[in-house]
Amino acid sequence: MSTRQNFVRLGLKPAVFVLCLLPLLQQVWWAYTGNLGANPIGELTNESGVWSLRLLLATLAITPLRRLTGWGWLISVRRMLGLYAFTYGVLHLAVYWGLNQYFDLSLIAGDLKRPYIITGYLSLLFMVPLAATSTDAMVRRLGRRWQKLHRLVYAVAILGVLHYLLLVKIDFLPPLGYGLALAALLGWRVWAWQIAPRLAPLGRRQQAG
Repeated sequence: MSTRQNFVRLGLKPAVFVLCLLPLLQQVWWAYTGNLGANPIGELTNESGVWSLRLLLATLAITPLRRLTGWGWLISVRRMLGLYAFTYGVLHLAVYWGLNQYFDLSLIAGDLKRPYIITGYLSLLFMVPLAATSTDAMVRRLGRRWQKLHRLVYAVAILGVLHYLLLVKIDFLPPLGYGLALAALLGWRVWAWQIAPRLAPLGRRQQAG
């Protein structure tokens, strides 16, 4: 096994796994010690949702970073980041259903009229097929269809930011900040995959002329 493979398997992946787990462990510790503030349920709900969004954006940042830096090993942690984003999203929903709504179906159904609830549900719903097809076996089985399916991640991220923006009532800066980060990540993709390839032949013709 090469030095790079050892670095990824023995160093990078375990480190990323622990780092992604730390926010959850922190919330559990704060809940155990009673340090979640005046609104502990709201704190747990908010933090799980925000970390889902953060990890989702981190997943989308892997490709630009890899292209810009040449660090090919970054791709090895993209799947883990995506699965953690899904895990925190499920926790976000579980905390909301369990601690806010007490698993009362009438309360849960009544919330469906709220736009921020609908966007949140859609975002998590679209993450389900992404998580379910994240294994190597599913990548091989789906072939080219896998890449098309996983473009759903863009809709997931947009809906996630919109969910956060519709949810807040006073401090709009955090969701707007995540929205700007998402716009930059999507903008890079438009440039790299659509605009730059069209400009390259023009630049070569100008050099030839």
